[in-house]
Amino acid sequence: MAWKQIVGKAYDMSAFAEYCDGLVWSTWRPSFAVLHNTGVPTLAQRPNGLTSQHIANLVAFYRDQKGWSAGPHLFVDDRQVWVFTPLTTSGVHSPSWNSLALGLEMLGDFDTESFTSGRGLQVRKNTVSVLATLSATLGLDPTSMRLHREDPLTTHACPGTKVRKLEVVQAVQDELTQRHDGEHAIA
Repeated sequence: MAWKQIVGKAYDMSAFAEYCDGLVWSTWRPSFAVLHNTGVPTLAQRPNGLTSQHIANLVAFYRDQKGWSAGPHLFVDDRQVWVFTPLTTSGVHSPSWNSLALGLEMLGDFDTESFTSGRGLQVRKNTVSVLATLSATLGLDPTSMRLHREDPLTTHACPGTKVRKLEVVQAVQDELTQRHDGEHAIA
């Protein structure tokens, strides 16, 4: 299987929204997003978040070691979001849903690391922002989001037992409401 080239660029949250606004969804349009965590590396193993070298290492892992045609679409850490597989093409991240969904990897092991404080909380905030942007850009209902562990062909608790789907969905809905209300605010 031929390797799909990666984007390999990092964005802050506002630049990511601008990036998504410029995309053309003509050949593939996802129906929902699937939330993952890296597990390894952990937040502790990446004290400065992900770097371009880490992204290059992920290419070698997915392409050369696993023999996949692509990887997940996004990697979110506490500082930024990395676009990996182009958002306008299917990726490889969840056996049942690769052809239907965007794959979003969060840096951290959310079985052992906090998702509600410290760097884990910032990963959560960035993830919520990214999901809100994708929901707005693609017209996705935030309640359609799935956790990797919901895939019937998955056997582990990804994205970690500390990630609670309903809390993430509610935070995305709140973010969308805040953004929408901000459009109509009077200065």
